[in-house]
Amino acid sequence: MTIQNRVIHFEIQADDIERAKVFYNKVFGWKIDKIMEKGEGESMDYWGIMTGSDKEPGINGGMYERPEDNRVDTYDCTIGVLDLDKAIDAIKSSGGVILKEKMEIHGVGWFANAVDTEGNKFGLMQSIIKNKKNS
Repeated sequence: MTIQNRVIHFEIQADDIERAKVFYNKVFGWKIDKIMEKGEGESMDYWGIMTGSDKEPGINGGMYERPEDNRVDTYDCTIGVLDLDKAIDAIKSSGGVILKEKMEIHGVGWFANAVDTEGNKFGLMQSIIKNKKNS
């Protein structure tokens, strides 16, 4: 089966890989491991990002050192969280910045925008879960 028109991977550029790894592990519990090393046929160091269990919906990604000649300061993905207030607190205490404070998106959930320790912007969403038995 071919996957079409779906986000299947994301990448984060970082000025300081270790600092970014600590940030994403502390805030979201992501597991980040080096999976490719420069040399021996590889053009760069690359870290794989496991965002959660393969049994849950979502995607995994990668991280690499931000190149000076192709600087990008965003990956602008939205990350689903169970508790937006806790996520905002974790971001602030881990060196990130909240750009847009918690706001309601009627019928969808609660949303906020943040910036990580590397200057990358991303969104956070706490979805409204409707109980079908009570709808």
